[in-house]
Amino acid sequence: MLEVIMKGGIVMYFILLISLIAVVIIIERLLYFRHIRVDEESLIRRLKATLEKGHHDEAMAICEQHPSPITNLMRVGIEYRNQPKQVIRDAILDAASLETPKLERSLSALGTISTLAPLLGLLGTVTGNIRAFGVLGQFGAVGDPGLLARGIAEALITTAAGIIVAIPAIIFYNYLVTKVNHIILRLENRVNELVLLLEGSAHAL
Repeated sequence: MLEVIMKGGIVMYFILLISLIAVVIIIERLLYFRHIRVDEESLIRRLKATLEKGHHDEAMAICEQHPSPITNLMRVGIEYRNQPKQVIRDAILDAASLETPKLERSLSALGTISTLAPLLGLLGTVTGNIRAFGVLGQFGAVGDPGLLARGIAEALITTAAGIIVAIPAIIFYNYLVTKVNHIILRLENRVNELVLLLEGSAHAL
C-alpha cells in the first residue's frame, strides 16, 4: 500500500489527506444524526400531556433529556409560552433557522471533496505522463518501451485513487443532504403543531 502511494507522487498524498477528511466528516455526521434521532410522535404526546398539567419545568427537562431539533424548538416555545401566538411562532421559526447550520455542518466540505478528488487524480495522471514522456524524449526511440509503460501505469494510479475517494464521498454527500432536507421540511411542518400545543396548554391553565 505504501509503495502504491509513493508511486503516485505528491498528488497521491493530497488525495490521501482529503480522503481522511471525508471519512472524519462522514463518521461525525452519521453519529450526530444518530444522536438527535428521537420518536417525535411519542415525544410530542408526552410533552402535550405534561404541558396540559402545567408542568413546564418537567417539559423542559424532557426536552433536555432528548436533544434533537424538535426538542430545541419546543424548549424555545416553552420559554415564550406566555407571549402572544405570533410571538411564539416567530420565536420557534427563528429557532428552526438556527438548526439548519447545525444540520448542514461540514456537508459543503464533503461535496467539495467529492468534486476535488477526481480532479486531483487527473492532475496526478497528467504530471505523471509528462514525466514518462520526458523519459522517452531523453532516451529517444532506442529507449526501453517498458519504461514508458511503467511510467504511464504509475500515473494512472492517481486517477484510480481519485475515483475511489470520490464515489463514496458523493454517495454519502447525497445521502446526508437528503436527510438534512427531510429534517428541515419536517421541522417546518411541526411549527404550527408546536404553536397550537403551547397555546392549548396556556388556555388549560
